[in-house]
Order: sequence, then C-alpha cells, then structure tokens
Amino acid sequence: MNDLLFGVDPKRPAVPALAWAAAEAERRRLRLRLVVARPPVHDRLSYDAVGHGNALRLRAESALASVEDLVRELRLDVRTSAELMNGDPLGVLLDRAADATLVVVGSRHLGRAAEMLGGSSVAVPLAAHAPCPVVVVSAPEHTAVHPPTVVVGVDGSEDSRAAVAFAMEEASLREARLRAVWVRPRTVLRREDTGTGRARWRRLLAESVAGWAERYPDVHVSEEVCRGHPVEQLALAAQSSLALVVGRTGRGGYTGMYIGSTVHGLLHHAACPVITVPSATRYASEGDAVPARKPRSRTAGR
Repeated sequence: MNDLLFGVDPKRPAVPALAWAAAEAERRRLRLRLVVARPPVHDRLSYDAVGHGNALRLRAESALASVEDLVRELRLDVRTSAELMNGDPLGVLLDRAADATLVVVGSRHLGRAAEMLGGSSVAVPLAAHAPCPVVVVSAPEHTAVHPPTVVVGVDGSEDSRAAVAFAMEEASLREARLRAVWVRPRTVLRREDTGTGRARWRRLLAESVAGWAERYPDVHVSEEVCRGHPVEQLALAAQSSLALVVGRTGRGGYTGMYIGSTVHGLLHHAACPVITVPSATRYASEGDAVPARKPRSRTAGR
C-alpha cells in the first residue's frame, strides 16, 4: 500500500483537496494516484446513449488532464499515475481504496440527503466504507496559523485509538502540535460536575494518549476536556487547524453502524480537512508497538 488515492470529480475538480493530497503524498513519500470514474449511462434511448457516454468520457478525460497539470504546477516531488475507470464513482474508489494508504476527496457541501443518496456524491459514503483513512477536504487547511495544530477527537473507543495513532503520525509529519479533545456530554448527574467527576474525564483522556510522547518525541501534545455537543465543540476546536482527525464511529455507535453521527456532522460543518480513521487499519494496533520517530526535516523527501 504505497498509494495516496485522489478521487477526481469530473464536474468540478476540487483544487483545495488536490493540493492537500499532493502535499500529503510528498510528505509520506507515496505515489499520488489520480482516479476519475465515468459512470454508466442509464435510462436513455439507445441512439442517445452512445453520444452521452462519449460526452461523459471526454469530460472525465479533460478533468484528469487538468488535475495532472495542476500537480505539475505545484512543483512537488511526488510521483503520479492517472486512471480513467468505467463504473460508479463510489464503487470505483472503494475498489481502489483496498490498495491505498489514504484516500482524499473534495466535498460539494451538499445537503444531508443528497450526500447520502446522490449517485455522484462520494464523500460521506466513502468515509463510511473505505478500508483505510479518508480525508474530506471542503476548505483549505489553515497553514498561516501558528503554531500549526492537528486536532484529534478522543472518546476512548477502538476507532478513537486508531484516530490518535494517525493524528500523532500526521502531526509529526507536519511538524505540528497535537490537540487531543474529549467532549463530555451534558448530563443531569451532579456528580459529573464535581472535582472528582472532572478528574475522571481528564484521566480517561490521558489514558487514551498515554505512551505517544515517547514514540513521537517531536510532537507537543495538549489535552482538553470540554462539555457540550461533540460536533459543535470539535468543529470549534479545529476551526484554525491543519486537520481534524476522528474515529469512524466512536463510542456512540453500535454494531453494524458504518459512520457515527458526530463524524457525519463534522463532515458538513468543520472548517478544515476532516480525516476519518476506521479501527480496521494498521493504526488500530499500533498502541502495542510503534517505533519512535525522529523529527522530520522540512526538506526531507525533496
């Protein structure tokens, strides 16, 4: 798995998402694999189907050429490949994601129903089903904010532990700080607002990030427990960050649930790239054995 997969939208190439993907491929020394899908032609008369199919192919080829040109203009030291595939965009990307380290797509800011049910929308379904971490870029990252920060949402779940592992690696690659945020729910239980109750939440957060300082000594980690709605609080915490990293379902999910309501809300409301990490990745088991990393030079890989 040495590819970073980028899904090209033939209707509207997502420039911020492409720039993020190209830079990330360079940081991780991965090949940037550009993939565009030409969807099948349905519900058209036979004499019109060929023409419509050719139009879709030409638009897909044009979009692919445009993003290749843009990557070259960015002048990054990154290897690329380009593929035009026939098939449903979501199905094509899920198939290619099986061999990818990371998948990056843009977002059209569609409504909730359109994101979930629209045939051309892939952001939410891909984040829910891909076997590897998925990055949804709806706005440029906040590179002008100092110190640079990566935010990770923590809740103690298995997906959350995988998210912490990914976030630590990402912060190290970006020479950024990591801000670990646990949002505790509003409750009518008075004991949760006592000193003992607050100390319990802080202890749970500390346990979730324990051990990472030794493995990534170059990353400064801050821990924060706040109270409120997870979507609102995490979006607020990440409003000026490089990225927000979250587990796919979290503790609030249930068996068979593909994506948590918090993640779904953040994909629509966070003002920075959102990275969803499933538990079924190498990051889920790295808590047992992760080699210490040395601080990465800004010129590494060039």
